[in-house]
This record gives sequence, structure tokens and C-alpha cells, in this order.
Amino acid sequence: MSSGGQDDEGDDYFFDCGPDPEKVSVGAAADAADDRDPRLEGLPRLLRYAILIHDHEIHIEERLIAEIEEICPGLPENTAWGRQPDVHHGIRLAAELDRLAVVEDRPVLRSLADSVRLLSLPHGYLAEFFDDHRRVAQALALAFIPVADDLDDQRRCDLESMVSGWAALPTIGTLIVGQADCAARATVWLGERMVQYRIRQAEIDGRQSARREHERTHEPLDAAREPATSGATNADTASNDQIPAHHVVVGRLDKALIRSGAIKEIVEPVKHVLNTALPLVETPPLHDVRMQLMREFPYAEAVIDDMLTDLIGRTTIRLHPLLLVGDPGGGKSRFVRRLGEVLGLTVWRTDASQADGSVFSGTERRWHSAEPCHPLLAIARAKAANPLVLLDEIEKAATRTDYGRLWDCLLAFLERETAARYPDPALQIPLDLSHVSYIATANILDPLPAPIRDRFRIVRFPKPTVADLEGLLPYLLAALATERGLAPEWIEPLDNEECRIVAVAWKGGSVRRLRRILDAVLQSRDRLASRH
Repeated sequence: MSSGGQDDEGDDYFFDCGPDPEKVSVGAAADAADDRDPRLEGLPRLLRYAILIHDHEIHIEERLIAEIEEICPGLPENTAWGRQPDVHHGIRLAAELDRLAVVEDRPVLRSLADSVRLLSLPHGYLAEFFDDHRRVAQALALAFIPVADDLDDQRRCDLESMVSGWAALPTIGTLIVGQADCAARATVWLGERMVQYRIRQAEIDGRQSARREHERTHEPLDAAREPATSGATNADTASNDQIPAHHVVVGRLDKALIRSGAIKEIVEPVKHVLNTALPLVETPPLHDVRMQLMREFPYAEAVIDDMLTDLIGRTTIRLHPLLLVGDPGGGKSRFVRRLGEVLGLTVWRTDASQADGSVFSGTERRWHSAEPCHPLLAIARAKAANPLVLLDEIEKAATRTDYGRLWDCLLAFLERETAARYPDPALQIPLDLSHVSYIATANILDPLPAPIRDRFRIVRFPKPTVADLEGLLPYLLAALATERGLAPEWIEPLDNEECRIVAVAWKGGSVRRLRRILDAVLQSRDRLASRH
């Protein structure tokens, strides 16, 4: 409390006044409404707040402030947290509640302390708050396990996603930056993605079990009796329970038509991926992917984290359309290629300056040069339904409309809903191309029309500096060895003098120029070796 000199300006003034009456009133009203909410009935305090966060309710902090004021009135730390609900005031309030729980022998204050931590902790990994985060994780699990069997399925699923999401949050680190402003909100985002695939698999298992039971007690269903049409979609010809998990049928074409000579040349490159369930490449451990890319592209940490965020909680790989913008020679195309390789994806490269819409989107069957769309050709090469398509230097695509602009045809592929039913002009059937990922590169944005910009997430690709040289050299040397038809270990690392020469000649910027400098250094080394 103030000793006499403090009046309107200090924290002590707010302590003397107690919590903001308006916040207490709003929180008390919301808390009274909670008593009539069947979702919260019978739940421990910490799980009640977890449900409120999961359901994106409002005035959650006010509810807790009012509850603390009712149980422990006049607490200065509660006033300070109500005035400024940040992590530091929240942790101080939680610590004071823990202290009072021991001093006054009031265990109820511990659940209040854990609830404050739940609402206050930041979402990124910060070692300073790790113990607080772990305590909430333990408290959530200890509260959830005893009541789980008594809950309805919806509440059990919601709370399971919160408990598992909170426990996993510290291991995700920077990969979820931008998804939420606090740990609790990030937990909702992460937890839902961690359980949705198990729910989907349970639905598939349930349908398969029902089908087996039907076939055991009735005449087996004969899918062959159902008429097939050349333009049928997956849903028209087979139910989802006939397709294995993490597989998809990209297109169905009448087998008699495939065997006929009418479109034999058109179908030949892709016939092995039609009428069959293709696998979806599964998401590898993201930590390993990140570490590998960081070793090769130490200057692109923000880009790596931004891209891998798409894959958090996903069982199979699909990236949102992404446009990397940066100066020429910065390594954008090489970065995309290595991203695909590290993820285990086949990368299909399209040089936008040489492509037009009529080729990329597929050519009409009536033309002698007819061929399916390039995303389907990428799937055929990958033998998987989710390859990565690289659209290199997209700003250089032709602007003439004689044969259709590449920019215009891309719109149908970049929207997932239209890509799921893309009408291929050569095969004349709908294709499911919704699992294909698209990454474009550009040096500048100016030429690109607004519809293209709207469909891509635009990320600035940085330029490397001299500080990144040590990390770049091993991988560029390995690439040069491959170009020469040698195993990477056949080229010795640069010695100190060679490193000094490279550092003097390259001041940062273009990786392409650095590669030429390295090539010149190796040629000089070869000439010296031949003289001896």
C-alpha cells in the first residue's frame, strides 16, 4: 500500500480501489450464466475455463477476476492483472494465490492460480515460463482423467484436444508463430489439428466395420454391378470406406475407353494413376525438416517457419499456395526444390516465362497436341496424389491471351474447391487435384494481377549475407560435385586461404554469383593440382 506520497499515479492507487467494478460486474454476470450452461456442468474449474477458451467465449478474464474477488477479496495482484492482463502480472497473481493456498490452507486457490496461468502464458516456447506451462499441463491432465468417462462425446473430444494441444505446445516452438496471441488460443488451433485425423480415421473404421457386418449377414455388395460413367467422381462410383486411409482417387475413366485407340496417346502418360487409390505423402517429423533446411538456408529461418506452419497437425502434406518474392539469385527456386525433397515430395517445375494457360491447364481433346493438365502429369510422375508444383518466375508469364494466360488458368487450381472437381479438357473427366501444393517464385510483384496475388500467401525471401557463408559452402560444394558427376566427398572442403578468397569476392546477395565464385576456386585448385 502507499505510504503517503502515492496518489493518482501509482499501482498502489489501483490496489486500494480494488478490481475494476465494471469488469467484476461483467465477469460475475457471465459466471452466473455459466451455472446454467450444460457444457460446464460437473467440470472442475480449470476444465471449465478450458471449455470456454475452446468455444471462443468472451469475457473469460473478467469471469476469473470476479471469481478471485469473490473467493479472495481485495487481492492487489488481482487488481493489477485486471488492469493489465499480461503474462508478468498473471504469473505474479498465480504465485500469490499459490502462497495463500499454503499459508491459509485453502486448496481452492491452487485451481484459481492454474486458471490464471492458463489464460496468461504466451504461446511461443519461452524457458522463463516452462515450469508454469508444465504445471498447467499436469493440472489439466489430472483434472480431465477422472471425469472423462462421465462426459458426453463432444465435451470429451473438446477437452482432449485442449489437454493434448497444451502438452504439445512447447515442442512446436516457433512453428506456430502468428496463429494466436497466447498459449491458450494456440492450444485450440493445435489441439483440433492433432485430433481431427484420428476422428476421420475412426469414422472410416466405423464404416468399414459396418460394411463387413453387412456382408457377413447379407449378400455381399457387388460394386461391379454399378454402372460406371466416364465422368464420374469419387463419390459417384465408390464410397469413402473403399479407399484406404491417406489415399485418394484423382480420376475415373471408363476402362473400355482407355483400351480403345481413340484417346490412347492422351491417356498413356497418366493411365497408371486413373481408377486407382493413390497414396498421399505423409508429413515427416517437422523438427527434422526444419533443422535440415536451416542448415542449408540459415538466412531463411522466418520463411521456413512460415511454410512449415501449414503442416502442424497434418498427417499428410498439403501447403497453402505460397509466393516467394525476392531479388534474383537469392536461392528461391533451390529452396523450393529442397523443401520438396526434404518433405519427400516430387517437385514438378514449370518455367512460367515459357508456359501458357492452354498447356498448363490441359489441351482440348480435338487437337493433335492434346495432353492432360500439368498437375495431373505431376501426379503421374510422383505416383502420389500430393506432389509439389513449382511455378518459377511467375511474374514473367506471357500477357498475351491468344492461347490463354497462365495467370488466368491457375485460378482454378489454387482454389481447393474448384481443384477437387477440375474438368480436364483432354480426358474430359473431373479430377480431384485438391491435394497438390503450389509454390511460385517472383523477383517483383508489380506485373501480377490482383486475383493471383489474392490467392497466394506472399512471403519475402531474404538475401544471404557474409555471415551465412559458412553454412552455405558445404551444400554448394556438394551441388557442384553433383554437376561434375562426382560424389560430394570427392571434393575437399575449402581451406582457410580459399575461404578468405571467397569472402573477399562475395559480399552477400546472389547465391548464383557465390556458386560461380566457388566454381572458379575449384577450377583454380584443379589447375594447381595438375601442375604437381
